[in-house]
Amino acid sequence: MEPDLEVVQIRPGESFAAWSHGYPYRTVRWHFHPEYELHHVVATNGRYFVGDFIGEFEPGNLVLTGPNLPHNWVSDVPKDAIVPLRCRIIQFSEDFVSGAMKALPEFAALTPVLEASRRGVLFDKETSREVSPLMEEVMDAQGVRRIELFMMIAGLLSRARGSRMLASASYLPDPSGYMSVGINKALAYIRENLTRPFNEADLAAIAGQSTSAFSRAFRQHTGMSLVQYVKRLRINLACQILMSDEQASITSICYEVGYNNLSNFNRQFLAEKGMTPSRFRRLLLDNINTAKAAQRRSQETASQSSRERVGSTGEPAGRGALL
Repeated sequence: MEPDLEVVQIRPGESFAAWSHGYPYRTVRWHFHPEYELHHVVATNGRYFVGDFIGEFEPGNLVLTGPNLPHNWVSDVPKDAIVPLRCRIIQFSEDFVSGAMKALPEFAALTPVLEASRRGVLFDKETSREVSPLMEEVMDAQGVRRIELFMMIAGLLSRARGSRMLASASYLPDPSGYMSVGINKALAYIRENLTRPFNEADLAAIAGQSTSAFSRAFRQHTGMSLVQYVKRLRINLACQILMSDEQASITSICYEVGYNNLSNFNRQFLAEKGMTPSRFRRLLLDNINTAKAAQRRSQETASQSSRERVGSTGEPAGRGALL
């Protein structure tokens, strides 16, 4: 059975995705994605599948899967039972990792673990116990604290002892083959043509399905309708532009992300983000200006303290220079 493509969304302004889910959940299926995934089981026992590996898991199971490596965790629970929190997950891209290594050469200590993760890495129980509270905190962390926690987790993974690789050395993920599956081809088309017009019939044709069959499969796969899914991706793209280009007008951004009506764009943005695009930009600029003002105050305080220390010696600056 070919794995499904999971489209991982890393929110604007964040370097990685951190989230949790219960059981059952829509992503509990045989799937793959281009991002690395650190998966920590909080509750339930069951079987897990990584590449051509099949094993038993229990609470504390901590596994890192590499790009495009198919995986799935299936809990043994009574039929119709609901588990509020089954696992916590961190997902990050290869671009994020390579960028971090360029900026912080010490981060390269994680390279052996990342290479091993292409076959899936199961970490020892001691590492899992140390990582567990950090995974819990990062779920709701904000700002620099998220990066601090990520680096602490990365450090623990890089120093872990007793880890084991899961898939066999001969197992080679084939994303090009996976992408030939209908729904995956449609998702890839959306990603590559997000700002262009298309409809459900177009995507159904790409997937090789009837429109009604595609609609059911898409909702089952993503947990939302095509309209909701595309709206979320386009609004997130608009946020990225608002954050990166202060000169771009709201109108130009509207058309750039695929909308052809400004009032509709504003309405959809408000529904998705709880504020209009102009307010989003205004709050962003206020935050930037506040940070700059705080930095100036800090510099002025440091300068004042320096002058006071010089004055406290009791010697005029000129006489001190002569000595």
